[in-house]
Amino acid sequence: MTTVQKLLALVVCVGACFAAAALGGYATSTSVQDWYPTLKKPAWNPPNSVFGPVWTVLYLAMGIAAWIVWTKAGFSAARMPLALFAVQLLLNMAWSFFFFAFRNPGAAFVELCVLWVAISATLAAFWRVSILAAGLLVPYLAWVTFAGVLNFTVWQLNKGG
Repeated sequence: MTTVQKLLALVVCVGACFAAAALGGYATSTSVQDWYPTLKKPAWNPPNSVFGPVWTVLYLAMGIAAWIVWTKAGFSAARMPLALFAVQLLLNMAWSFFFFAFRNPGAAFVELCVLWVAISATLAAFWRVSILAAGLLVPYLAWVTFAGVLNFTVWQLNKGG
């Protein structure tokens, strides 16, 4: 792979992550000003200002991880790990639609559990190609684990209300 091809692959991987972030951000924007503030949340809920910077770093790390796998193994050899990556990325984006656009924390929690499994499978597949790429997904899995606990708690606090 030439340097130009590697740079193009990096743009594709990081660009795909930020495209998913933009679509998820659109879904979030449908309810973040009116519906979300009305929900009961636990005292340990992070301030809204934390989510943007955290997700920016995570999406960048995800894109770099995918790029490492692609450039280290080659696209053909990395087809399965990259397919898993694409699935988890779509699930990541879909969560925002379930939670914010559809205003359904229960369905969002179920979807997030599927996302967690998909991230874990992606991390395991990346591990076989590059420990560094897998390591770049660990903070993402940790954050989604935290988000799952938060999502579940918000769902429970707002059931029937």
